[in-house]
Amino acid sequence: MAPTHTTTASPAAAPDTAVPPLAEVSGWGHYPVLLGRQFRSEDLARVTARARLSRGLGRAYGDAALPAAPDDLVATTTLADRLLAFDPSSGRLRAEAGLSVRALNRWSMPRGWFTPVTPGTQFVTLGGMVAADVHGKNHHRNGCFGNHVTALTLRVADGRIIECSDEHEPELFRATLGGMGLTGHILEVEFQLERIPSPWIWGESERCDSLDVLLARLKEAGERWPFTVCWVDCLNAPPRLGRGTLMCGRWAEPGEAPATPPAPKAALAVPFFLPDWFLHPWQVKLFNRLNYWKHGARVRRGIEHPESFFYPLDVVLDWNRLYGRRGFTQYQAVLPADEDPSVPRRFLELLHRHGASVFLCVMKDCGAQGKGMLSFPRPGVSFALDLPVRGAATQALVDVLDEFVIAAGGRVYLAKDAFTRAENFRRMESRLATFAQVRRRWDPDGHLRSAQSVRVFGDKP
Repeated sequence: MAPTHTTTASPAAAPDTAVPPLAEVSGWGHYPVLLGRQFRSEDLARVTARARLSRGLGRAYGDAALPAAPDDLVATTTLADRLLAFDPSSGRLRAEAGLSVRALNRWSMPRGWFTPVTPGTQFVTLGGMVAADVHGKNHHRNGCFGNHVTALTLRVADGRIIECSDEHEPELFRATLGGMGLTGHILEVEFQLERIPSPWIWGESERCDSLDVLLARLKEAGERWPFTVCWVDCLNAPPRLGRGTLMCGRWAEPGEAPATPPAPKAALAVPFFLPDWFLHPWQVKLFNRLNYWKHGARVRRGIEHPESFFYPLDVVLDWNRLYGRRGFTQYQAVLPADEDPSVPRRFLELLHRHGASVFLCVMKDCGAQGKGMLSFPRPGVSFALDLPVRGAATQALVDVLDEFVIAAGGRVYLAKDAFTRAENFRRMESRLATFAQVRRRWDPDGHLRSAQSVRVFGDKP
């Protein structure tokens, strides 16, 4: 592998002069839908020269990767997807920011390597993984993706191209991990892959009839399993509120795994937006009940396809269209349950009292806080709730949930957020002032911005 760069700056590339047409752009939740101008090029150094924001595959749920104003140019990174260097003895890899996890997995897994942290979809770029400092089913073991990033190449607001790491410009480096793209355009990512014994998963799942049992089993499983996650039924009244399924996994050993590598999964697609009334509350409740009962009472064990285990929703392309054109939001919050074991139950009871129609709820065990200045997880449990957007009612529900999270000492995940108010985010995020100082140092004029940074950080619209 080529040695890590030690230079701190390089001259800016000549910018593109063409102006892309205005077009609608949204996040994965299809809320909000805004107008923007997007550049696409294989040359990120050129395409970011005039841009005020970078955007990958658009899997941030809300407005994190949306322009603050229609004429703000957005650099779309997906054509810049080359592998630049790899050291097969250590697993150190450098790639362009537009490389997707899907493409990376198809290259690395046959060679016995896997990304040390992966989110719940493979349709995300390396740059997006850094900007959101993603976490996965193994956060209790491996932490966030940023824990495994060794260096970044950024174009900062004044046009310079900077190499940063824990040794070179460490404040900029840590502010970029989880900084939602507001510290600079991410051009290249260098990180450490993890060696795997086979490309298959040995999995175990268990149905739990109450939230208390589910939480206890999740905590016990974390001591034995590197990957854990829970599906939770939020729509039943107590005492069945919070029942669900615990799913655990580890990489299968060669003697347990099939002799042939897993073939890529075929995917169906939702061809159009369904009517807004399609996911009626009674249908959502029925789905959750069927999902609970179909597992059965016995513990299930066996070999699983890695895509089925890590990316279960990717089997249906454009599944976000199920929520209709009004869209949906995912409310994801981490709660310090170890300090107050009643917090998860009270959180679900609050949802129940407000009649929240939660189509899907995922709960994970979170470990130590990452080194990114705004990295989301902290010790406790996280809940990720898919909620249909219903205008003012959705804003009112998020306000209520935010107040609970603030009182509990938790915080929300900006990569999923579309509704949290600036004053509430300030109350839940004690690290925000430090992040803002570093950001101003590198971008005193506020050149880099997004619709989310206007809403949450108070940037000029």
